[in-house]
Amino acid sequence: MDKRYKPLSLSQQMELRQQVMGELLTHPEWSLQEAICHLKKGLRLTTADLAKLSGVSFRAVQNIERGISPGTVQTMNSILGVLGLRLGVAAAQGPEQQTA
Repeated sequence: MDKRYKPLSLSQQMELRQQVMGELLTHPEWSLQEAICHLKKGLRLTTADLAKLSGVSFRAVQNIERGISPGTVQTMNSILGVLGLRLGVAAAQGPEQQTA
């Protein structure tokens, strides 16, 4: 956990996780870079902490945060897996599909 914040109780940590997960799910317009940055900041983690928790290299997380690399689906699933989430694909809702 980022040392700039005071330690949280277990119940506070769980509440924070639920809040961050809800925010990620309600903002599908966010880029993967924005989502990862929000995840990290929302959970009060450093880049090193997020890398360790997700099993992804520090450099990979850092490159995604900086927009240098979009990350692979596998990498994104590992990072999002910290919250029990997975990257998914959904059918686009075009005008012809909305009237049906």
